Amino acid sequence: MPTPITMPEAGESVVSGMLSAWLKNDGEWVDRDDIVAEVETDKITVEILAPAAGALKRTVDEGADIDIGAVIGEIDESAEKPAGASAAPAQAQASEGGSTATMAPPAPPAAAQPAAAPAPSNGDVKATPLARKLAEQHGVDLGKIPGTGVGDRVSEHDVLHAIDSAGAAVASAGAALAAAGVRNITLERMSPMRQKIASRLVEAQQTAAMLTTFNEVDMGPVMALRKQYKEKFAEKHGVGLGFMSFFVKAVCGAIEKFPTVNAYITADADGKPAIQKHSYCDIAIAVASPKGLVVPVIRSAETLSYAGIESTIKDFGGRAKAGKISLEEMQGGTFTITNGGVFGSLMSTPILNPPQSAILGMHTIKKRPAEDLDNPGQIALRPMMYLALSYDHRIVDGAEAVQFLVSIKDSIEDPRRLMLEL
Repeated sequence: MPTPITMPEAGESVVSGMLSAWLKNDGEWVDRDDIVAEVETDKITVEILAPAAGALKRTVDEGADIDIGAVIGEIDESAEKPAGASAAPAQAQASEGGSTATMAPPAPPAAAQPAAAPAPSNGDVKATPLARKLAEQHGVDLGKIPGTGVGDRVSEHDVLHAIDSAGAAVASAGAALAAAGVRNITLERMSPMRQKIASRLVEAQQTAAMLTTFNEVDMGPVMALRKQYKEKFAEKHGVGLGFMSFFVKAVCGAIEKFPTVNAYITADADGKPAIQKHSYCDIAIAVASPKGLVVPVIRSAETLSYAGIESTIKDFGGRAKAGKISLEEMQGGTFTITNGGVFGSLMSTPILNPPQSAILGMHTIKKRPAEDLDNPGQIALRPMMYLALSYDHRIVDGAEAVQFLVSIKDSIEDPRRLMLEL
């Protein structure tokens, strides 16, 4: 009797997903634990592994919505294994992918490798499942991409680099089409993750009394401190000293003074409105990934050193690009920091991350005329950053929000306050 392939559990609150890609053909021989398909949920990408060895029969089409536990295919164990079939590539994929409910495999760090010889077709090239999916979506020939992964395997980063390299050619072709009067319209289904992001943003706008207060901060003192100690810091801790650790520390210090900013509006045992306060700072950091914005959480950030914060953020950034952030790592944040400055944003109004009551928006650093911190009353060209604090006015008063943001400004403009916990 055929062995069914089912959609596995994918974490609390995840009840369904979309079958984004079959990685094996109908009728193809697969070995046990081969990755046969990928399912995209509103939070993570789930790899579906073959429960047994045999011939694959696909019963659900790509793009279909499937519930947890639903059957998407089956394995015919009575089928005869074709001569020359090898389990090596599948075993390599399984070792990278992890267990049944893991996300897409991480892209190994890029290393200088000899260019791989072009292969005649994508099917003959060693590549991770996510790399194959990206190549198919963008029409990229994997055989022309040098693999930098384990065993010269083509990784997601290799494909993304090839896509970027072809950007100029694509732009030129697009200009030529526009000049020729070609006007195309395409329709692409919104992914479950993008749908979830959209619904949460609308929820925040509709349920919270959201207000934003702005300020600006002179980044000169922090920049000077980084310049003085960044080499020794990296040598000792093995990670770079960025701006984010200063802001995380500044936020934790401000939360200690204004704890309501770190609270939720919830309901008590009788269903009446209540305020849930937290004695810890679980700071969520907005990180861009190929499938959208993810917000992993730095747990108990107030207890971490600068090196600990930077190491955690670096780890999040690398795994977000590889689609390896787990569902648990994105749950339970009490406050969020988002840095639009890395994309060049001068000023914006960040939207709350429910059920949190506040979010800090950082922006790009621009030199502007401002009062010289070292020479009060004198105007100088200073590296300035606009800060935005969006907050839920139902729980956070305006004066409290303004003072919270001023506390962050004071800490950044005088980093000694952070060291002395003032």
